[in-house]
Amino acid sequence: MIDVQNVSKVYEMPGEAVRVLDGVNLQVKAGETAAVVGPSGSGKTTLLNLLGALDRPSEGKVLVGGRDLASFGEAEAALFRNKSLGFVFQHHHLLPQCTLLENVVLPRLGGGWEEPEEETAARAESLLERVGLQDRLTHFPYQLSGGERLRTALARALVNEPGLVLADEPTGSLDQETTGVVADLLAQLNSQMGVTLVVVTHNVDLARRMQDYYELRGGKLEKQ
Repeated sequence: MIDVQNVSKVYEMPGEAVRVLDGVNLQVKAGETAAVVGPSGSGKTTLLNLLGALDRPSEGKVLVGGRDLASFGEAEAALFRNKSLGFVFQHHHLLPQCTLLENVVLPRLGGGWEEPEEETAARAESLLERVGLQDRLTHFPYQLSGGERLRTALARALVNEPGLVLADEPTGSLDQETTGVVADLLAQLNSQMGVTLVVVTHNVDLARRMQDYYELRGGKLEKQ
């Protein structure tokens, strides 16, 4: 599913070049889970952006499903993200004016999906039930706890049935108990739906729940 080959990322700053990633290699098979930990500024989000076709490497290749992401034009990259990827962000980015059901449906509205509205709604309802929010369909994000907002974001990431889900610090704002619940849920979704999952996190306990666990430090990625 994922094949990162000798990837480096350099940002050109006034008077200097900052090398964030330096010869990174990463392979994740379809249906497996992996976590990347590291201190703030170590390049974790940069790596996730490369996997999500939101950025391009300065050197090396990023292949997802055998496709070289650097070969995509802007429109092709956007279509790839919609059709093949699910994203879970640290701050969730739920639309405050939309109900949970409406938030989960949103990714299905782009990308040229041809599906009756009632089927899309049923798909979203089923996912919200999977994450334990079947009684919150008409609630708004402000009415939810942090853990419930994260579970909504997970349902939204899965609505287009992606092969790969990328999660950026998904438990960063949660307490230890809720983090454990979310870790259980991620493992359950992986086993039941066969989705490949890559998580970047500060939380070592969460990282150890994944099948593979890496540390990113000084631009280098090492398996733990």
